[in-house]
Amino acid sequence: MLDLARLRALHAVSVHGSVAAAAAALGYTPSAVSQQIAKLERETRTTLLERRGRGVALTEEARHLAATAQELLAIVERAETTLEERRGLPGGLLTVAAFASAARGLLPGVLAELALRHPALDVRLTEVDPHLSVDLVARGVTDLAVAHDWDIAPLPAPEGVDQARIGEERCDLVVPAGHPFARRPVVRREDLGGQRWVCQPPGMVCHDWLVRTLRDAGCEPEVVHVAEENHTLVALVAAGLGVAVIPRLGTGPLPPGAVAVPLEPAPVRRLYALWRTGAARRPAITETVRTLRAHWPPPGVGEATALLRP
Repeated sequence: MLDLARLRALHAVSVHGSVAAAAAALGYTPSAVSQQIAKLERETRTTLLERRGRGVALTEEARHLAATAQELLAIVERAETTLEERRGLPGGLLTVAAFASAARGLLPGVLAELALRHPALDVRLTEVDPHLSVDLVARGVTDLAVAHDWDIAPLPAPEGVDQARIGEERCDLVVPAGHPFARRPVVRREDLGGQRWVCQPPGMVCHDWLVRTLRDAGCEPEVVHVAEENHTLVALVAAGLGVAVIPRLGTGPLPPGAVAVPLEPAPVRRLYALWRTGAARRPAITETVRTLRAHWPPPGVGEATALLRP
């Protein structure tokens, strides 16, 4: 009889691509995951992982076993959903993936309320890129994801994944305090040409929005500094090194030297909760989505931009 926990470990390695990443997703140590895989190899008398440089790769047999594990985990999820639904109360383990600014600015309050109201529910959060989190839900690696999209890049929900909108947030232009835009009540998109930009890397939605918007206005953006974290972008702006477009959830209280100015028309980012269709009746899912909506907008996101200025 194959052990389900060991199959889950193999499935996580197949999804995340490494033992370390699988361990982070499962909340284990890499050593614990490696031990699970080793025991599964002994049980099946099959080599499942092969060394490739500094990492590992799944053998052909392991890929077939991981696909079967995904089917078994889906069956277990349906059984757990039915039992939880019959009890009528949220309970058990619920894994949540959220992008960085939501994990910092929205999820702490949500998780605290869920822990207080539903002690039988064990919610565990992992910070994940929003585009990766949707796939993790579809593959059954995480139960629920908090992701976002922009007007230029709608969030695709693959077959078998349901979604609900949590809310919307505006994005502001953040400039150095001595910048000419800092005294304006609003900045129009067509005025953004000729600026030095700090921005997220290519391939991320904020970067793609900036490039497309400025090109539509007839100019090519000059990106001089690249960073993934919004707080890093704000720090670069406060040092006078450029300007940035940043969602309010990712801005937080601005440091001295940075000013947020409204853009017109304003870029809007939409936040969603996503879960597998088969788990839609699970009370843990419905209660978490309800709590996410109840906590939106968090302090600062819905306030007037002027209140964000130092």
